[in-house]
Amino acid sequence: MLELQHINYSVHEQDGELGILKDISLTINDHRLIVFTGPNGGGKTTLAKIVMGLVKPTSGRILWNGEDITDLGITQRAKKGISYGFQQPPRFKGLTVRDLLVIAAGEEKLSKDRCCQYLTKVGLCANDYLDREVDASLSGGEVKRIEIATILARNAQLMIFDEPEAGIDLWSFARLTETFEQIHRAGSATMIVISHQERIISLADEVIVIGDGGLRHRGSADEILPKILADTTGTCPVLTKGGAAL
Repeated sequence: MLELQHINYSVHEQDGELGILKDISLTINDHRLIVFTGPNGGGKTTLAKIVMGLVKPTSGRILWNGEDITDLGITQRAKKGISYGFQQPPRFKGLTVRDLLVIAAGEEKLSKDRCCQYLTKVGLCANDYLDREVDASLSGGEVKRIEIATILARNAQLMIFDEPEAGIDLWSFARLTETFEQIHRAGSATMIVISHQERIISLADEVIVIGDGGLRHRGSADEILPKILADTTGTCPVLTKGGAAL
């Protein structure tokens, strides 16, 4: 279980402090698929990075399975079963796709069949990619899919994906959503997915709308998705004060 207690995050500017996240409290039960959505700049990615330890909150606490992990670093959190997929993944010149999968799995050797399973789930062929370096020769979409494959290889308890659909083709996106469905049905992990895609939102057990640094609304996909789709050109009712229902 993940618990966020009164999370605040602000940055210093010349004319004072700018509040990015404002008193966010949230509990996510095990084996749930949760989608964070909302306008760009609303605080979704910052909140996800706080969970991973990439950003430290100005105040508040983070509990994972009852343990306070607020002051733990990224490596310590990873060892406790938390993983993170970046919106723009890093590249690793000199490391092959096979190397990254072996490191992620925590095994000295990883069979080609196992590697193939992880890569197939994200729409890549092991024969074409296993021995390629994760460098500038790969497209952004390819690097994105490889990173997601490494998260699957880690078999983490909490998987965080920041806009996994960004930069990938429609066929790979379809494979990715199938993979999310499979993980969810297996009950092997809790997933937090930051997304604006209707297909991913529709998979969620719960959708959490984040805007202007706060939780604006939360509910099932059936409750929230129609409200978002009903007003794509004006002010979304789930982001306004009148539409807030926490």
